[in-house]
Amino acid sequence: MNKITTTYEIQDFNRDVLERSHTVPVIVDFWAEWCGPCKVLGPILERLAEKSKGRWTLAKVDTDAHQDLAARYGIRGIPSVKLFVDGNVANEFTGALPEPMVVQWLERALPGTFRKNIEHAEQLIQNGNLTEANVVLAGVLANEPENFHARVLLAKNLVFSYPGKAQELIEGIEEDSEHFQTVDAIRTIVELRGKKEHPETLPEDPVREKYLEAIGDLAHQEYDIALRKFIDLIRANRLYDDDGSRKAVIAIFRILGDESEIALKHRRDFGSALNV
Repeated sequence: MNKITTTYEIQDFNRDVLERSHTVPVIVDFWAEWCGPCKVLGPILERLAEKSKGRWTLAKVDTDAHQDLAARYGIRGIPSVKLFVDGNVANEFTGALPEPMVVQWLERALPGTFRKNIEHAEQLIQNGNLTEANVVLAGVLANEPENFHARVLLAKNLVFSYPGKAQELIEGIEEDSEHFQTVDAIRTIVELRGKKEHPETLPEDPVREKYLEAIGDLAHQEYDIALRKFIDLIRANRLYDDDGSRKAVIAIFRILGDESEIALKHRRDFGSALNV
């Protein structure tokens, strides 16, 4: 591999791309000398790689010289650009995009600087070590306050103990974010907690007390009981509190994860209640 910091022609694909991508993201430009659009895109990628200051590197693959690699990665048109992270293709595009569109693609596709820290926090959460996970996530946000992934994970961990802080963490994360479904669930739970604290804001109705009970169960993270009550409320009066019970069930499913045992247990009853 040439002694160039950000751009190089590959010599050994396994070493120069797959192994290297475990340390730094590698963007591979599949090109050929006869390809006009390649000559447009290539300099753009090289210029952006230089500006990245080592956040990612650019590997060039001449498809004429490396037809085996072109076949291996299904290259049907060039230029073809693939982002490799941890040995796998994480994102890609084909064609000579103008520089502003390449910049936008990079912003969306490149993993964050603190990706490994976030993965560690996710593993801690999965193992039930929320306190330690929160420390890791707070450390990420101290260095990168706009890291939406870290903000949402921390907000999810804090939504029951510190709902105000959770609400603050998700401020500004809107529908175009890949994390929006979780954000929406957190907002729903914070709003429900507020109604429990101020029941006078809820309309009078025979289901009102049971609705408040269900919110209380949710606040104590008694998900199984809360789901059963909210689903019963959907059957009794789905429109109460602007379809509040349905929104609560969806929020719980999203917080727990679609494959959680409790979510799976109640999903069929939820569907049947909606179709009554």
